[in-house]
Formats: sequence, structure tokens, C-alpha cells
Amino acid sequence: MGYSNELLRSEIVAMADNDLSVREQLIADGSLTSQGYHPLMEAVHKKNASRLALIIDRYGWPGISLVGEDGARAAWLIAQLAIGNPPFMRRCLALLKQAASENEAPRWQPATMEDRIRMYEGRPQTYGTQFQPDKNGEFVPYTIENPKGVNDRRRAVGLNTLEEKIAEIREQSAGEKVPLP
Repeated sequence: MGYSNELLRSEIVAMADNDLSVREQLIADGSLTSQGYHPLMEAVHKKNASRLALIIDRYGWPGISLVGEDGARAAWLIAQLAIGNPPFMRRCLALLKQAASENEAPRWQPATMEDRIRMYEGRPQTYGTQFQPDKNGEFVPYTIENPKGVNDRRRAVGLNTLEEKIAEIREQSAGEKVPLP
């Protein structure tokens, strides 16, 4: 198994799966972006963040040795989507940085969390992980600080090049026309 808490892993994965399922339903009916932050999506994000906060209070960051790779990735996703709770996102960023330094989370997870927080604060991102649609609906990276060094920074945390990511994002989002988490 490789991790110690199957029940917790199952719960965290189910929370992330529910989030993605609700998102897919809202994309399918066209309502995800029609009214800003969709109230149903917001409710899911708040509920998941609240539960993840309780889990963190009890166990610390749910890293790989506690909940496995898929459970740790699900915890990261829940934290990434807690956009209505910036203090919680900052708390998770600090915990993710520590977890990555202990090989309990991949290095790209705190990098993407940091970029997401920077974007929501109106600051340039570091790693080029956050995208937004331009005026033509094409996904482009949100403003990047020191863009010349972005691919070196991306490689240092285990990410592909920005150019490769742009191609992936555009292919993945072709049918959605909404920003990806």
C-alpha cells in the first residue's frame, strides 16, 4: 500500500472527485462561467476547504506517506480550489513547501499554489502555471515575473516547458472555454 490511512485517503479523493464532477456538470449545462463564481461550485469549494482544514489540524498536511500519491494530489487540488479563502491557501502553501522538502509532495504542487495565490493577489506568477483566456478565447499564461528564466524554474520543480504546457492547456480546454484549476 505504501501509505498509512486508507479511510482518510478515500475521503480526500472522494472530495476532489466530487468537485471535478460538479465542475463537469456545470460545464455541460453552460452555467459554470455564465454568472461569475458559480454558487454551487463555491459551496463545494468551501465545504471541501473546511473539511481539509480539519484534516490538517488533526494530521498535518496529508502527504504521500499518510494518504498515498492520489490522496496527496487530491488534497493539493482542494487547496488550489479554495479561492474564496486566501488565508487557508497561504497556510496550505507553507505546509506544501514543507511537505515537498520532505518528499511528501511533489515540488510542482507548492509551485502551482504559489502562482495561484500570486495571480489572485494581482502579482506576477513565478512558474507560469496559471492561465487565462485572452480576448480571442485562447489560453495564455497569466503575467510571469522574469519570463526569460521561467523554463529553468519550471524544470527545477518537475514541470515541462511553458511552451509544452501552453499546447496541453489549449488542447485540453478546446471544448470547455473556462479557466482550468
